[in-house]
Amino acid sequence: MSVKSCEKMEKSLVALTIEVGAQEFQAAVEKAYLKMRKRINVSGFRPGKAPRKIIEGMYGQEVFFEEAINIAFPDAYEAAVKEQELQPVGYPSVEMVGEATKDGFTFKAVVPVYPEVTLGEYKGLSAEKEEVKVSAADVDERIQQMADRNSRLVSVDRAAKEGDTAVIDFEGFLDGTPFDGGKGENHSLELGSHSFIPGFEEQVVGMKAGEEKDLDVTFPEDYPSKDLAGKAVVFKVKCHEVKEKEIPALDDEFAKDVSEFDTLKDLKADIKRQITEERQKAAGSAFEDALMEQVAANITADVPDAMIEGQARQYVDNFKNQLAQQGIPFDQYMKITNGSEAKMLEDAKEPATRQVRLDLALAAIMKAENIEASDEEVDAEYQKLAEQYGIDLEMVKKYIQAEQVKDQVLTRKAVAVVVDSAVAVKPEKKKKAAKKAEEEAPGDEEKPKKAAKKAAKKADEETDEEKPKKRKTAKKADKDETEA
Repeated sequence: MSVKSCEKMEKSLVALTIEVGAQEFQAAVEKAYLKMRKRINVSGFRPGKAPRKIIEGMYGQEVFFEEAINIAFPDAYEAAVKEQELQPVGYPSVEMVGEATKDGFTFKAVVPVYPEVTLGEYKGLSAEKEEVKVSAADVDERIQQMADRNSRLVSVDRAAKEGDTAVIDFEGFLDGTPFDGGKGENHSLELGSHSFIPGFEEQVVGMKAGEEKDLDVTFPEDYPSKDLAGKAVVFKVKCHEVKEKEIPALDDEFAKDVSEFDTLKDLKADIKRQITEERQKAAGSAFEDALMEQVAANITADVPDAMIEGQARQYVDNFKNQLAQQGIPFDQYMKITNGSEAKMLEDAKEPATRQVRLDLALAAIMKAENIEASDEEVDAEYQKLAEQYGIDLEMVKKYIQAEQVKDQVLTRKAVAVVVDSAVAVKPEKKKKAAKKAEEEAPGDEEKPKKAAKKAAKKADEETDEEKPKKRKTAKKADKDETEA
């Protein structure tokens, strides 16, 4: 094998012109003969026993050339890639150059390779970072959620209202004929949950146990089933029972029942701590994402299409796996959503492009900063994963390759280089809202000012979570906050 030329092209493509010499080609022809001879019948010889010269004399010496080319190509291509020190990121497109002869053949392989990456700014960047605030109302909302989860349903002898659960039988009819999937018995429907199509739950409100009623509803235009989308139907409904939530009293006994704390005050303090940690983590992640988006945008790289297409394919394959885990066949999902795999791949290209650029940026930072991952760091990451998922350490090592764990360590270190040198700035919601209002209200000079003032006020209400609507005294407000 010899590389006649190596030409760099756009989109990080490299065109290799590769020649396979007589000795290599004849060795491939012999392999092709040994592979194909059983399929060739020659009078006077048992199947597979006819000499190569006899077969070539009957059919021509080119009889084994096509198979020989297929045999010789992979080794020749791999040797050429290694010789030129290329890093392929996809499959090559191949075409013959001229005809194959007994002396060999020449082919051209255009291969996408890992692009050259030039880092832009990645240190000293700035991005907005939300200030974490937790109000008494936030804590009360979380407490109420806990109370809802620990509530119980009790039967009531009255008309159903929103928030109640109605136990119903129902059957849907389209033009007087029952349709598939439109029937249920003893179904517990929480009124106001919007789990049924619009108009259904609203008409169940007011029904009592033992009552029957016909509900006129229309399926949404974007309903997955084409047979029902936009169609007016009738549901015959019978109400068996009406239940309401019985929510426990929010006191010390409640705290003991739902937590390890003895008092409601201690439970609230712990909830405030949890919410604070959650919001700090979310704010940190959003800050990190905003910085890394800048880093990815700042690189210079001629990204090959193969990398983006490969990442898009990975997204789609991951989605397929998620559906499979839920027991949903991909073909069935496509039919229900009126979609196609080709459309999914096309839609995935934009996020795939962002991910590829981010991966390229991270790899470039690792190289620029000489970032490495020691065996000790990899072992510590394994231990962290085992504790996180409550799985035996050896089991984690069995299912997660060391190279994957090492990549996680390297990535975290590269991201830390960016984040640790960055500056966090307060969100400028007020300024942005005011500026937008001015731009959207041309003409009257007074209108922009009023609109800007109104928008700024709205932004002020959104950003200051602890600011009470009506504040009689500062002391009272401080008391509310400490009670949380």
